[in-house]
Amino acid sequence: MRYLLLDSYVLLSIVNTKLRDFYSSLNDLCADMGINQIKLEEKLAGVGYRYSKEKNQFISII
Repeated sequence: MRYLLLDSYVLLSIVNTKLRDFYSSLNDLCADMGINQIKLEEKLAGVGYRYSKEKNQFISII
């Protein structure tokens, strides 16, 4: 699946669910799924979210 082509909010939901249920870090998720981490973070920053290492989730920056 080409995750970066998805709607940003759909992508946010999928990524946060996978981080919660299957991965201990964003780096692990991106490496396993073949997603460019920088592009993912930029896309979600565009709708007001950033990755929190402490929570292992994308959280609102607003």
